[in-house]
Amino acid sequence: MNYQILCEPSYSLLEVELEANEKIVAEAGAMSWMTSNISTETSSRGGLMSGLKRAVLTGESFFQNTYRAENETGSIGIAPGTAGDIVAHELDGELFLEGGAFLASTLDVECNSKYQGLKGLLGEGMFVLHVSGTGTLFFNAYGDIEEVQVDGSYIVDNGFAVAWDPSLQYHLTRSKKIRSFLFSDQLLMNFTGQGRLWIQSRSPRTLANWVHPFRPVESKSD
Repeated sequence: MNYQILCEPSYSLLEVELEANEKIVAEAGAMSWMTSNISTETSSRGGLMSGLKRAVLTGESFFQNTYRAENETGSIGIAPGTAGDIVAHELDGELFLEGGAFLASTLDVECNSKYQGLKGLLGEGMFVLHVSGTGTLFFNAYGDIEEVQVDGSYIVDNGFAVAWDPSLQYHLTRSKKIRSFLFSDQLLMNFTGQGRLWIQSRSPRTLANWVHPFRPVESKSD
């Protein structure tokens, strides 16, 4: 498999060239174009319960598509739903992802939900994505993605963490000294330990908060 990431970091698109009979898995709806010899198989991958857990608990697609090059080399374009960067990560073990960050992977990479514990009650849910195996993983985010080497502790706004090594632990806390423009306390993720942390340069939640006052509102008639 050969790949390149085009138009990065603002509007990245993953272009993959598959050898004959080679396969890649991608989120449902992520395919932007493909050659005519690419076949598609749609499944929940991992069974019904795994698909339900991804969809209900983390907001990922219930179905994932497996693309296969028939008889000869073929190519496919895979695009994330948000405007932002894509990271190609050679996985050999485990990685945690925020919901919505998984884009595509080789077949030996599994993607399931993972219980965070009660700390998740303070955030966007009690589950994150847990990817494991050996192969190439592609994940995406809104905006650019920067890799940080954590050695000790590191604090990130809850809307900016994209992925992190399992060697990192974190707890959620509210900073009463930092107020969002909606006047609530800012929710922070305090990572501790040693490992890699990937952070996005923009937050979809912040964008939604900014857009909210400008939304069309139907006026009530007397």
